[in-house]
Amino acid sequence: MAEFTFYTVAMSRGQIARWALHEAGADYDQVVFDWTTRPDSFQSINPMNKVPALVHRHGDHDHVITEAAAINHYLAETHPQSGLLPDAHERAAYFRWMFFAAGPIEQAVIAAAMGWEVPEERSAMAGFGSLDLALSAMEDWLSNNDFAAGNRFTMADTYVGSQFVWGLRFGSIPETPAFKTYVERCTNRPAYAEANAIDAALIEAAAAG
Repeated sequence: MAEFTFYTVAMSRGQIARWALHEAGADYDQVVFDWTTRPDSFQSINPMNKVPALVHRHGDHDHVITEAAAINHYLAETHPQSGLLPDAHERAAYFRWMFFAAGPIEQAVIAAAMGWEVPEERSAMAGFGSLDLALSAMEDWLSNNDFAAGNRFTMADTYVGSQFVWGLRFGSIPETPAFKTYVERCTNRPAYAEANAIDAALIEAAAAG
């Protein structure tokens, strides 16, 4: 039995965690389902009934991790040999931008997709302020740094990078020069290609029926 069991739906945020599993070199098996075949038992793993979810068999007990950003950082910590943890000088930017992508960027993109308008006089109440403001902050950083933590790829980039891969692919984030070159740097990694190929095959098989 593998050390980790990964629960996912192919066309979902599970792709974020799969990339991290491959970057970390984790020993994992997978349970893949779709939204119509999701087993009732899965809710005992994640009461939110969402993917991704990861179960880590650790000694005589299991740990359950949900939320893609948490899963990805957990994998970096459990696989320190992967070199994906930040060093002392990278930690501030690592956590800053990973959680910025999981908070303001994610919420701003979803709000825009849903057509939710935040009145300007109430923008301070919204954690993301506005989509333009959130993207401007990220663009400024990526115009001066190759990656989320600075000039070296870390596990933060599996999360931040995924937000921009999807955003540029589906048009929810504009393709500025800084975002485009950042996505190219991230997607040129062998682990990204390996993980993406698995999910692409699962999506193709599901579409074929």
